[in-house]
Amino acid sequence: MQIDPRGPRFAAALTSLLLAAVLITGSGPLLAVQTAVFALGALAGLQYSPYGLLYRTLLRPRLGPPRELEDARPPRFAQGVGLAFGLIGTAGYLGGAPWLGLTATAFALAAAFLNAAFGYCLGCELYLVLRRGRARLGTGRATTG
Repeated sequence: MQIDPRGPRFAAALTSLLLAAVLITGSGPLLAVQTAVFALGALAGLQYSPYGLLYRTLLRPRLGPPRELEDARPPRFAQGVGLAFGLIGTAGYLGGAPWLGLTATAFALAAAFLNAAFGYCLGCELYLVLRRGRARLGTGRATTG
C-alpha cells in the first residue's frame, strides 16, 4: 500500500503536541489515549488512525495530490514502536513509576518531533535496518560474533 508521506508527518505533529502535554501534566490517561492512536495505526493500518482520518478529511483536499507516494510499511512499523513506548509509559504513570512514564514519553516525543519538524522517521529507519538485516540473514551473508 502506498500513502501520502505528508500524512504521517501531520500525525507526528499532533502526536508531538499530545506527548508534550503528557510530559507537562504527567497524565497517564492522556498517554493511554495516544497509545490507543498508536495501536490503531500499527495494528489496523494507518488509514484507521484518527490522525490519518483528520489529514485525509481536512488537509489533503486543500493541498492537492502529493508529488510522490511512499510505502506504508515503515510508518506503520513506526506506529508499533510508538505503541511499545506508549504501553511502557502508560504502565509507568498508572502503575506508580512516574519516572518510567516520563522516560518512555520523552523518547516517544523525541521521535515524533524529529518526524514532525524534519521529516526524519526513526521508526521507519529502524524498519529499514531490520529489513536489511533480515535479508542478509536470508542470503547467508550475516556474520556471527
